[in-house]
Amino acid sequence: MLRFCKTPLLATFMFFLLAGCAGMTGIGNPELPYPPQQPPRAGDILHLPTGFYVPEAALLDAAADSRIVYVGETHDNPASHRLQLAILQGLQQAHPGHVALAMEMFTPAQQEVLDRWSAGELTEKEFIRQSDWGKVWRMNFAYYRELLNFARDQRIPVIGLNADKGLVRAVGSNLPDELPPELLAKLPQMDMSDPYQTALVTAIYGGHTSGQAMLDGFQRIQTLWDETMAENVVRYLQSPQGDDKQVMVLAGGNHIRNGFGIPRRVFRRMPTSYLLVGTNVLSIPAGMEDRQMDVTLPDFPMPAYDYLVYTDYETLPDQVRLGVMLEEEDGLVIIKGIVPDSVAADADIRTGDQVLSFDGQEIAEVFDLVYAVQQKAPGDQGMLQLNREGEMITVKVTFRSAEPADHHQK
Repeated sequence: MLRFCKTPLLATFMFFLLAGCAGMTGIGNPELPYPPQQPPRAGDILHLPTGFYVPEAALLDAAADSRIVYVGETHDNPASHRLQLAILQGLQQAHPGHVALAMEMFTPAQQEVLDRWSAGELTEKEFIRQSDWGKVWRMNFAYYRELLNFARDQRIPVIGLNADKGLVRAVGSNLPDELPPELLAKLPQMDMSDPYQTALVTAIYGGHTSGQAMLDGFQRIQTLWDETMAENVVRYLQSPQGDDKQVMVLAGGNHIRNGFGIPRRVFRRMPTSYLLVGTNVLSIPAGMEDRQMDVTLPDFPMPAYDYLVYTDYETLPDQVRLGVMLEEEDGLVIIKGIVPDSVAADADIRTGDQVLSFDGQEIAEVFDLVYAVQQKAPGDQGMLQLNREGEMITVKVTFRSAEPADHHQK
C-alpha cells in the first residue's frame, strides 16, 4: 500500500526541500542510476544515464549532434585509440571539412608543425622530429599513428591544447602570486575551488607521503592542465578557423571523467553542447597488473561519461630494440654501451663504434637510428655500417621481440 506524509501540501514541499519526508532516503547510484541488465563484455557500449547498451552507430549519431566530443583515453591501451579513430571517422563522415581534433598530447608551441602535418606537408619522420614528440609526450608514437594519419589524410586540423612543461613546473613549485610577471601572464583563469577535482586529486595523490605542500602543488598543476586545455579549446572554437568546426577533444580520463575537468571549464567560458565518452578496462593480462593505477576514486554525484565503452587492456604489437646506448659527439652518432644478451651483442656491435648508416640510410643524429629501428618487427633484418677505429665494417642484425626498456636504450 502506498503511504503519504500527512502534512499540508506547501508544508510538505518546504519540508522536502529542507530535510525530506521522514524515513525517505536517496535511491540508486548517481554514477550508475540504471544498472545494466547483464555484465558488460569487451566491445559493449553502455549509455550510463539510462543503463542501456547501444550499438556503435548510436554513439556516433550522438557524437555527430554535439559541438564538442570529449573522449577520455587510457594512454597506453590500443583499444582506447581505436575508439578515438572510430569516433573521428564518424564525425568526418557526418560533417566533412568541419571537424577538428584537439589533443592533450601537444601544446600551442607545436601548432605550426601540427598545421603542416594536417596540410600533408610532412612525412611521419619529419613530424615526429619537428614536433619533439619524444620530449613533449614521450609515449610510443605507434599508439597515435592511425589516428594522426587519418587526420592528415582527411586534412583535419590538429590543435595543441596542453600547457608548456616549464610553466607546469613553475606552478607546481610556486603559488601564482609568487610567479614572475612573465609566467603569471601566461596563466589561464584558474578556478581552484571545484570540490570534485579536489577529491579526485586527493585520491590520486593519496599514496604519496610528501605532505600538504606537495598535494597543493599537484592540485595547482591539475587545475593548470584543465584550465589551459579548456582555454585553448574555446580560443580555437571562437577563432575564424574554428567557428564552423565540431571539435573532438582527446585527453586522459582524469581530465574528462565526470565532466568537472576540461568540459565544465570549457562550458564556463563558452556554453555549448557536448558529449562525454570514456573507456573501462575489464581485464588486464597476467603480469601486467602494474599498468593500472592503484587508486580508489571517490563517489561522485554524476555519471562518469554519457557513453562508456568496455575494453580489455591490450598491448602494441611486439616491439624490437637494437640494445645500444647512443650519444651524439661532434656531429657523430657513437655507441656508448651495449645491453647484454641484446641484438647488438649478438651481432658483435661494440662500444665506441660510430654508426654511419642503417639499411643504406645515413645516420646523422640519434633520432635517425631510433626511428629506423622502430619501423622493424620481430624477424626483420637490418644492415648497419659502422666506423670502428677507422675501419668501415658492415654488420647484419636480426631483430627479435624485446621487453620495454628505459628511453636511453634503442
